[in-house]
Order: sequence, then structure tokens, then C-alpha cells
Amino acid sequence: NPGASVTLNCEVEHPSAGWRFYWYKTVPDLSHNYYSYKLLPGNSRGTEQDSYIVHGQTHTAGYVCRAGRGDPVFYTDNSEPKFVWSGDLHPAASLTVNPDRVQHFTFDSVSLSCEGNSTEWRVKRFPEHGYQSHCSDWRRMTGSTCNINSTSPINAVYWCESGSGEFSNAVNITVQSDYYYGIILVSPVHPVTEGESVSLGCRFRTEEKLSSVFFYHDDKLIQNDTRQELNISAVSKSDEGFYKFAVMEPKSSSSPVLLIVLLLCGIVLIILLLLCCCRKSTGETLIIKQSLISSDVM
Repeated sequence: NPGASVTLNCEVEHPSAGWRFYWYKTVPDLSHNYYSYKLLPGNSRGTEQDSYIVHGQTHTAGYVCRAGRGDPVFYTDNSEPKFVWSGDLHPAASLTVNPDRVQHFTFDSVSLSCEGNSTEWRVKRFPEHGYQSHCSDWRRMTGSTCNINSTSPINAVYWCESGSGEFSNAVNITVQSDYYYGIILVSPVHPVTEGESVSLGCRFRTEEKLSSVFFYHDDKLIQNDTRQELNISAVSKSDEGFYKFAVMEPKSSSSPVLLIVLLLCGIVLIILLLLCCCRKSTGETLIIKQSLISSDVM
């Protein structure tokens, strides 16, 4: 939560006495696509404590620690950067996703744009299985925008960084990999505040019409009709939760009359085929007829 105090912990691989710990804040270095580190206040000589409390953090920030001991001081390597993500609805920077939805289809074109008090930005992502990377590793930044084409299904967390140390809030983006039967829930990327309106929709890759759509909120059915959208005019705390939908296959457009005509045509065709077969074996047919007549008489 914005303004909360956050405790950072640092661990040495082989703990022993004499270590002092140093704490840094990450600053994106856009020219080299990595981070530089700014020593946090009161850390010039390190601390004996392996924990550090950040008081009143309001915006997202990244942190790094390292340890040192001896005279002259022997330092360990820096730890990996760890981010403390703020829930601030008005962050120092913002990430805009177009189209504005969490789920996308494979081969969709998606643009990620950064905004804030800076002229230089980079977009970064952290996939479900993998490592942090920046837009230039997998696409190209054009100004403050990263344009991606989701040719491979990579689900990841994305955010913006500026050279002055601004971070946007992180957003989840997922890709529906089923090319022929893809179906997604259309929902906004960013959280919705109380009182705002929001629309949730379902969408097929093929844009086909659905005969019935079932919307669920926390596994409870809340709407069942032909509408492919769920509209909430003023969001309240009670609307918070998980949403999903189920669909029924579209009904066949064939009319009953057409089905009857096709059935009769099929029967006539079968009779004609039987007659052709009977003409080729007349003797056999007469015997069958006789037996049938005799049977009727009896």
C-alpha cells in the first residue's frame, strides 16, 4: 500500500560474524540497458543488521544489497534487483496497453506506451518462466512505445522505467495460444476504482455470434443471455473478485423444412438404388415377392 513501511532482508551464502550490509536503490541506465545503484541514506559504512526498513514508500522501486567485511573491505557481489510494487492509483509513471485488455490472441499487435516526467523510457517484462528483459531484446522501442506482435504465447508482467528512476505500476499480459478455437475474456489492464463503470466481454478469434453466454463472479452465475458483455455502471467493493464466462455453441441455421426436404431426398435416393439392384436380379426379386404374398394370404 502507498505509504507503507517495507522491510528488506539480505542474506549471505555462508553466514558468519563480521559482515556489514549495504543497501541500494536501483536507477535504470537506459544507455546500457541495466541498472546503476544509489546508496540509501545512512549506508555509507554499512550496517550490522541484515535488514533495512524503507519508511513510507509511495511509488514502485527496486532495491539491491551486498555485504562486506575486513580491512580493506572485501565485498560480495550485488544481489539481484528486487522490486516493491506500489498499489498507488496515481503512480509517477504509467504504462498504457493498446488494445486495453489483459488477454490477447496469438499474432495480435499490441503497443505498450510509457508516460511520465521523462523523455526516455524502456519497457521491461518478467515472464512466468524466464528472466527479466527489456523491449530491445525482443522488439524495438519507438520513442516511448514498444510494439509487440505476440507470435509466441509469452505470459508476462510488463512495466515502464525511466532514466530518472521512475517506475510504472506493473500489468499482466497473457496470450491465448489456441489459434483456431481461441476465446478470451476482455477486461481492462489496470485496476478499476470505486464508482467507475467497467465492461467485461467475451470474444472469439473468429468473431462468431454466440447463442448464450454465462458470466460468473467468484463461480456464481450473474448473467445468462445472448449478450457478450457484462456492464457494471458503478463499481463497488462487492464487485471485486474473479470473473469468467462460458458459452454455448451457436445453433444451426438450418430450418426444419430444409431438414425434412433433405431427409425425403435421401429416402428417394435409397429407393431408386434398391430398384436398380432389383432389376439386375429379377428372379431373386420374384421369389421374394411370392414369399411375401404367400405370407400375406396365410
